[in-house]
Amino acid sequence: MFQVQGLDHVALLVRDVEASARWYGEVLGLERLYHDVWGSFPAVVGKGGTALALFPVASAAPHPPPGRDTLCVRHVAFRVDHANFVAAQRDLERRGISFSFQDHQAAHSIYFQDPDGHQLEITTYELPSPGR
Repeated sequence: MFQVQGLDHVALLVRDVEASARWYGEVLGLERLYHDVWGSFPAVVGKGGTALALFPVASAAPHPPPGRDTLCVRHVAFRVDHANFVAAQRDLERRGISFSFQDHQAAHSIYFQDPDGHQLEITTYELPSPGR
């Protein structure tokens, strides 16, 4: 059997490829990859071994991401340590990006949306000690 090395990228359809690439850089700190080879088709942004490939949607009036009653990718999750989990919440608040918190017992997560309505998650498995 073959062995995978890990997740390479998730492909997202977006309204404005360049604006989305900038947003992911400014908000999540993702860096532009392969721009000298592919330009903006797709615009690839990533960090470490994880990336998003941003493709232009083929409609002037795209439908919003589907709800939980449709088979699809539900969200894209990025892992951080506890200090960066706290920093992410502060930064999103400073930017006026609303998010919701969920305690998954083994992990804590915050959920928010990118400008095209894709749900994103920041998650940490480094939980604070009880009483902190």
